[in-house]
Amino acid sequence: MTPQDYDFLRKFLKERSGLELSTDKQYLVESRLTPLARKTGLAGISDLAQKLRSGATALATEVVEAMTTNETFFFRDKIPFDHLRETVVPALLKARGSRRRLRIWCAASSTGQEPYSIAMCLKEMSTELAGWHVEIVATDLSVGVLEKSKAGLFSQFEVQRGLPIQLLVKYFTQVGELWQINADIRAMVQHRQLNLLQDFSHLGKFDVIFCRNVLIYFDPETKSMIFDRLCQSLEADGVLALGAAESVVGISDAFRPFPEKRGLYLPNAERSARPASMAAQPLRVAARS
Repeated sequence: MTPQDYDFLRKFLKERSGLELSTDKQYLVESRLTPLARKTGLAGISDLAQKLRSGATALATEVVEAMTTNETFFFRDKIPFDHLRETVVPALLKARGSRRRLRIWCAASSTGQEPYSIAMCLKEMSTELAGWHVEIVATDLSVGVLEKSKAGLFSQFEVQRGLPIQLLVKYFTQVGELWQINADIRAMVQHRQLNLLQDFSHLGKFDVIFCRNVLIYFDPETKSMIFDRLCQSLEADGVLALGAAESVVGISDAFRPFPEKRGLYLPNAERSARPASMAAQPLRVAARS
């Protein structure tokens, strides 16, 4: 891969997905895209870059998906799920008592471990949530990972990562060498393809948004604009959950930290009160090298 090819791919990925690659990440591009180039009958990444320049739409989608598929596992980092069960949902049950409805969005759901972890948390609270309408929306840029998530089929390795054995026994059925999450849990999750760089106001308002371990790949300007939009998508008393290594501090004033709950954030009142139209335009991400 020539320096010109790498520069082109960096700009291409920035425009299409927001992925910000530094100049020393050429090895990552090679490891992710060389197998894709060979699978499509191309000699290497230089040929792949040339096809992208000519406007190969299907290949462009495959390239973005290959570069943005990230690791995930059940109950990742554990603490956000403890907060959800012990603090967030109990508070929302009091605040939403009149309408008895909860909406939760996983904004980078990957192969489904996060939304299904949330679904199992809520299933364990079925007594408290009796008579409530609960909606979990799982979105991801990659159609491929969404299809895997819909099927709810996981390998032995995947269910051993973070999933308590009692929940495996309770909510999964063994299918050959795989484990399938039960139909009632799968039915709790809606799957939709979504690029966070594009307008997502059509999804409506949510009580809780999980947007974990995805914004770390974006530059500060893009992060700030997405935080503004996420604020518009949250109810005024809603909660945003970020990854363990992520924060809004120094990036956006749309949110403030949830007191004594690491990784949780509350919308700032003056920002969430802005008209939705102010945050509904597609992001204009400059393709910088």
